Amino acid sequence: MFTKVLIANRGEIAVRIIRACRELGITSVAVYSDADRRALHVRLADEAVHIGPALAGESYLAGQKLIEAALAANAQAIHPGYGFLSENADFARDVQKAGLVFIGPSPDAMEAMGDKGQARSRMLAAGVPVVPGYQGLDDDSALERAAVQVGFPLLIKAVAGGGGKGMRVVRQPEELLEAAAAARREALHAFSDGRLIIERYIPHARHIEFQVLADQHGHIVHCFERECSLQRRHQKIVEETPSPYLTDALRAQMGMAAVAAARTVGYTNAGTVEFIVDPRTGDFYFLEMNTRLQVEHPVTEMTVGLDLVQWQLRIAAGETLSFNQADLTQRGHAIECRLYAEDPANNFLPATGPLLTFAEPSGPGVRLDSGYTSGDAVTIHYDPLIAKLIVWGEDRPAAMRRMSAALRETVLLGVTHNGQFLQDVLADSQFAAGDFYTTWVEERFGGWLPPNCGLPPEVLIAAALSQPLAVPVNSSEPDPYSPWRAANRYRLGQ
Repeated sequence: MFTKVLIANRGEIAVRIIRACRELGITSVAVYSDADRRALHVRLADEAVHIGPALAGESYLAGQKLIEAALAANAQAIHPGYGFLSENADFARDVQKAGLVFIGPSPDAMEAMGDKGQARSRMLAAGVPVVPGYQGLDDDSALERAAVQVGFPLLIKAVAGGGGKGMRVVRQPEELLEAAAAARREALHAFSDGRLIIERYIPHARHIEFQVLADQHGHIVHCFERECSLQRRHQKIVEETPSPYLTDALRAQMGMAAVAAARTVGYTNAGTVEFIVDPRTGDFYFLEMNTRLQVEHPVTEMTVGLDLVQWQLRIAAGETLSFNQADLTQRGHAIECRLYAEDPANNFLPATGPLLTFAEPSGPGVRLDSGYTSGDAVTIHYDPLIAKLIVWGEDRPAAMRRMSAALRETVLLGVTHNGQFLQDVLADSQFAAGDFYTTWVEERFGGWLPPNCGLPPEVLIAAALSQPLAVPVNSSEPDPYSPWRAANRYRLGQ
């Protein structure tokens, strides 16, 4: 096992990895930018290294700086978390060339699954169902010919895409070229790769993913599914397991397909195979593979009983999986809600500001993964995810009740966030019935507004009186302990 690991990330995932390292007796090395000098992951790590200014391209995305920091700290491995450089094959190769271990899959497997066109071809060869579509020459003429074969509506996707970037739904032929141009521009900006593929668009689809673990000795298992259909702008906001949609038979088929997908590219470590399910037919199709840990991994941990981050570390250190597929079972039901600094009433526009108060819920079956505490600030520089709230219950209704209670108990003051929106989603009858799909949030909550709960005047007055006036300090007073230097409104004789 490693003795020291550098964590090339920030926020809640860096905190999560630090805690896993601590339980395994591994020294953790955090990295931080100018904006994160007092961040929680910096305070919790055994060591911390400054890597540059707030701009991600000059700090968390600066691969050579991260490698140099790991070497200077005498770390043996780098854990990339998710986001940033976690799916960058060139960075993984540079880590290995420097004599360090990259805690994740091989660069070849990352490239095979990171290129959506190449991944489709590999899955077809492996017999894994793939959404009907087209991957090939993607100039305008080729796309127009392919669109006729695929049929409308269709989905244009960036080959190197993710998180909904470089993706457009095209419903009519006359929309195709304009949508393709917009997708190319977005893909070039986000991934420096403007290549596109086309897939048949499946309305009201379910988005269901399977967690896989693969060691370096040929053993691969899946840890069951996660239902990820509750999304906004193609990004997940609520995840759960087991899926309320899957039957046991369909679960078994999809699990076998996930293992086959991982095996065909020689995958190692933790990864997630994502599928689209057509509720009209019950057919499922390979969507993509995320060659990293997922944001929603805690719901799997809470139902299967594995620490996925610890297994990432153990697999990277050469250990063999101590269990096989028959040993894995699910117990109970888990739900995760992502608490974002954003405004659901304004198209989920990201928000910034201080966390004046952040009070976490507690109780049996409640877990909160966060990179923030009271007094921290959400800035413009990074993802607006504040925390992940995860609950476990004996069954889905129990988990839903526990999540609703935990959301109500969570106090986030000082920045606009989506807490109330999540409460309303959990309270919706269709969600309770398990009747939702990838565009459900847009269709069901498109005009959502927060409840009108204006504060009483007494509360506003008390809040105003509690804040000290901005009285300048009397810097001409030479005595640093003189009361005349203070700005606390102290007054002789009251």
